[in-house]
Amino acid sequence: MSILAIALLAWFLRDANFADVWTHVRSARIDLLILALGFIALTLWIRAVRWQYLLAPLGPTRFRTVFRAGVIGLAALAILPARVGDLLRPYLVARQDGLPVSATIATIVMERVLDLIAVLALMAVYVWGFANTSTWQPQLLGPIEVSAAIGGVASIALMVLMWVLASHPERIGTFVHSAARVLPHRLAARLGGLASTFSSGFAVARSPRGLFLSLFWSFPLWLAIAAETWAVTKAFSIVMPFSGTFLLQAMLVVGVAVPTPGGVGSYHEAYRMGVTTFFGAPNDQAVAAAIVVHFLAFVPVLLLGILFMAQDGLSVGRLRELAGTRSDEDKETIHSDEVPILRPSGR
Repeated sequence: MSILAIALLAWFLRDANFADVWTHVRSARIDLLILALGFIALTLWIRAVRWQYLLAPLGPTRFRTVFRAGVIGLAALAILPARVGDLLRPYLVARQDGLPVSATIATIVMERVLDLIAVLALMAVYVWGFANTSTWQPQLLGPIEVSAAIGGVASIALMVLMWVLASHPERIGTFVHSAARVLPHRLAARLGGLASTFSSGFAVARSPRGLFLSLFWSFPLWLAIAAETWAVTKAFSIVMPFSGTFLLQAMLVVGVAVPTPGGVGSYHEAYRMGVTTFFGAPNDQAVAAAIVVHFLAFVPVLLLGILFMAQDGLSVGRLRELAGTRSDEDKETIHSDEVPILRPSGR
């Protein structure tokens, strides 16, 4: 565990009464926790469906491959540093279904943009449609509204950028290739080819139907994620409307973005801060719920990912090797659209 994660955990637990926290954990409603697990399974399925729409312009993919690679990637995020899982899952799909690696990685960038749009839109729905902001402290309301507005503008700008990259991928490659004036010609040529291949991963943006479906599935995905958080929150008798999770999810996204393994510490503190600040939850109750909601959001997926890795003969060491050699594989895709198919052992 990183020093940052330990520091954030210490900050998260600074005012907690551990006996009271344990009492709240033991009294949580089991039926709602099981319901939360069902929503987690639903999110994994929706993620795979949406990713297939993003991958469709690059070539046909098998749902089984996309689903398993997605779970392995999420598991890798919890056990490997530097968000390596975001690189491993497109790498695994590209190698198994014969897609260009760089273009497949670009679909992950597009996923993040779609996630941002969905999260910000849902937060805006709550803040401007459902929230009783009269009970909020004035110093909190202003920054949240401003952040939602800025984020919305940024999301639109990113969508436009994706359309430009998708519509004219060759221009991106030509632009980078022009760097030959200041870089060695061979290096500039490779960078130009890589940029062109990478930008082709945004090809779904050229199709109104494909783009609409990818964006459409982003909302059920984040509603399912919100439902999982809401079910756990209700299991601990914290009073929060379902729409309130739209604001809470935006805070959790920020927490996950902090570079700690599996969001340890940062995710916990984001949840605790959200439910205590905006929904009046007692601190020990919030700490207990934060521990459980993080456990359910990460541990089952981690265990399933480890199972898939074992079935495919992929150890943690092997994943580290794949992450370390991925950039070399990308270079090969610049010169050829043929990608060797990965045949993991254990099949």
